[in-house]
Amino acid sequence: MGIVVGIDASRSRSGGARAHLIGILNAGNIKEHGIKAVHVWSYDSLLESLPTKDWLIKHSPKVLQGGLLRQVLWQRFSFPRIARKFGCDVVLNTDAGSVARFRPSVTMSRDALSYEPNEMKRYGLSKARLRLILLKYIQNFSLRAAEGSTFLTEYIANLIQKSTGSLRRIKVIPHGVGEEFRNTQKRSWPRDGEIIRLVYVSNIAPYKHQWMVVRAVSKLVQKGYNLQLKLVGSTDGGKAQALLDKAVAECDPRGTFVSQAGQTPNHSLPSLLSESDLFVFASSCETISNTLLEAMANGLPIACSNRGPMPEVLEDAGVYFDPEDAASIADAIEMLLADSKLRQNNADRVLCISKKYSWIRCADETWAFIKDTFEFYKNNEK
Repeated sequence: MGIVVGIDASRSRSGGARAHLIGILNAGNIKEHGIKAVHVWSYDSLLESLPTKDWLIKHSPKVLQGGLLRQVLWQRFSFPRIARKFGCDVVLNTDAGSVARFRPSVTMSRDALSYEPNEMKRYGLSKARLRLILLKYIQNFSLRAAEGSTFLTEYIANLIQKSTGSLRRIKVIPHGVGEEFRNTQKRSWPRDGEIIRLVYVSNIAPYKHQWMVVRAVSKLVQKGYNLQLKLVGSTDGGKAQALLDKAVAECDPRGTFVSQAGQTPNHSLPSLLSESDLFVFASSCETISNTLLEAMANGLPIACSNRGPMPEVLEDAGVYFDPEDAASIADAIEMLLADSKLRQNNADRVLCISKKYSWIRCADETWAFIKDTFEFYKNNEK
């Protein structure tokens, strides 16, 4: 026999959501968990990225290539019936904004922004803020309706349950890290006078504070440090980009120490990290952060924001700062620049901690929780 799992990935559009799904389907062994088949419903480009397995069946309804309204209507009214038709015993929703109502189900929580009041204020009275408020209520409804919920960190599980109330069954299952990011070679620090390469990989957004990092690095350059800061990540050209442009214009008008690379293909990131000397992460709102995990796996010394789940993830292996205070960021970076022993200890420690974040662990814990949730529902259904 065995369980048949359906996966609704119809609205998994972000890079993190895609990587998460690919990771759990590539790693682990579903048969060890009593699962005989997995059906995935999604759009063509995501399905093409998924592995080919004899137990994995891919479905690409044409409606998922259409607009958001059509996708939501399909998810709400058609998907549960279709999943039953294909014999699914339990469904995994890869997006907590799902409006599908299949029982039993496990819902993944991947978004924290709507639950952080101080972060919401950054959006003022805007369409973006109204969208986030609506998303919060949809996610609350979806998480309460599910028989099981997964979270990426303890911080996020606790934060969201302040809004939803205690959920039925939860499991904290962090992301894994691709093996291509793991670096076993000992890094060599630049010699006196050589350029020290700092990198910050993240999209440009109001809660990412790239402009504050620019101002912090400017302070250090003025003190005589030979630094190059590379900002890597997509931008929507909005308020955050305007703040970044202003900081660069004021602090580095000739473009001597700041560069913005824009969106970089994922396959290029391991070499980008390996060519860097120090990683800066200044986000004030995350569920876990793939890029932070990737920098840890690469063995980079890290200056990191003290907000959200970052101290839970990085533990004692980073130097922390207030992401909204350029002086605090500069102080944290300078501690790593000035203390070779601290740099090496932190680099060794991040490599050790990063071993906990594997796709095999993530996959095994996810499949086990899905199976346990199905059996709990079956044994307690009235």
